[in-house]
Amino acid sequence: MTSTAEESVGQDQPPADKPQSRLQAIMRFEITPRKVPLNELQQFSRQLAIFIKAGVPLVEALDLLRQETGNKLFKKILDDIAASLQSGSTLSAAASVHVEAFPAYYLGILRAAELTGNLDSALLQLSEYIERDLDARHKMIGALIYPAVIAFMAIAVVGVLVGYVLPRFETFFKSLNAKLPWQTRILLDFSHWCRGHWYILVAIVVVLIALALWLTQAERGKAVRDKVTLKLPVIGDLMRFAVLERFCRTLSAMVSAGVALPTALAVAGDATSNYVYRTGIESARESMMRGEGIAGPLSETGLFPASARQMLLVGESTGSLDEQLAVTSEFFERELDYKIKKFTSLFEPVVIVVMGVVVAFVAIALVSAMYGIFHQVKLTGP
Repeated sequence: MTSTAEESVGQDQPPADKPQSRLQAIMRFEITPRKVPLNELQQFSRQLAIFIKAGVPLVEALDLLRQETGNKLFKKILDDIAASLQSGSTLSAAASVHVEAFPAYYLGILRAAELTGNLDSALLQLSEYIERDLDARHKMIGALIYPAVIAFMAIAVVGVLVGYVLPRFETFFKSLNAKLPWQTRILLDFSHWCRGHWYILVAIVVVLIALALWLTQAERGKAVRDKVTLKLPVIGDLMRFAVLERFCRTLSAMVSAGVALPTALAVAGDATSNYVYRTGIESARESMMRGEGIAGPLSETGLFPASARQMLLVGESTGSLDEQLAVTSEFFERELDYKIKKFTSLFEPVVIVVMGVVVAFVAIALVSAMYGIFHQVKLTGP
């Protein structure tokens, strides 16, 4: 019966719908859906917890928070949630419709809190979790900003020298019929190649942009990106500890809120946003569902260091898994801070040295050419 209905739908639709569906798929791929910023969600969670603890009705609290928020998307979402609550829905059910604002772990903790009657405590816990997550993200971004700016400046300096400065010096050198040193000749040859093969440079930029989109949008691309990133010398350790810190903190928050462990493990694995860890944790979850516990299957993935495996084992055997996960996440947070400082201390000097070498080579090439011309003019002068 289902197949018949599907066939009739296919017959009713004109053939022109197929290209249109392809176009819609491409647009969905290219356009990133809007999301509510995490700082908005963090402030909302803390303020809503305070209102609930003070005895303010939930619909009234949402209306007050809607008036305070400056994010138009979040304002519409709060309107919709308030309308759903007035129709008899629960907060978690109303929020689950809006995945652009509420992550899966957030909804899982809300559901568990509604069952236990600890909604205000759970919201405060979520606010603290998001605050720590934002702090970790800011540290990661901060570690990459300075090297990225230095690298951009190096590329810009080379581009200006090759495309603007050198052509004018070349005209000056030719007018004097000067004999140029090898450094200057290499630089001029490179300038000629770049200007004569500009289309190759454009093609390289297009390929790099397409590769970046594939690595960030396509599932296969994300898998390749995550596998390669984790194998890099310094960046791999940095990403590994960032993923472990988020996983342990998310799982700790959900377990302490009373979320069922299989559900919490699945959501925490997705929250890592890393293909390697997500698939490893999913495999461990399947083993746990077969009665093998949690510490053993997670250890077998080979994705967790010995210290984390030991803490998970202690938490599972003593029934204090949420506490041990919280301790483990704090340990990974400290390690992440150390890794970020190490990465910055190693990467910044490398970028600066590379940029210095490039600029020094260009300066030496130009100065040596000018000195050679001055010397030739002096020898052939009156």
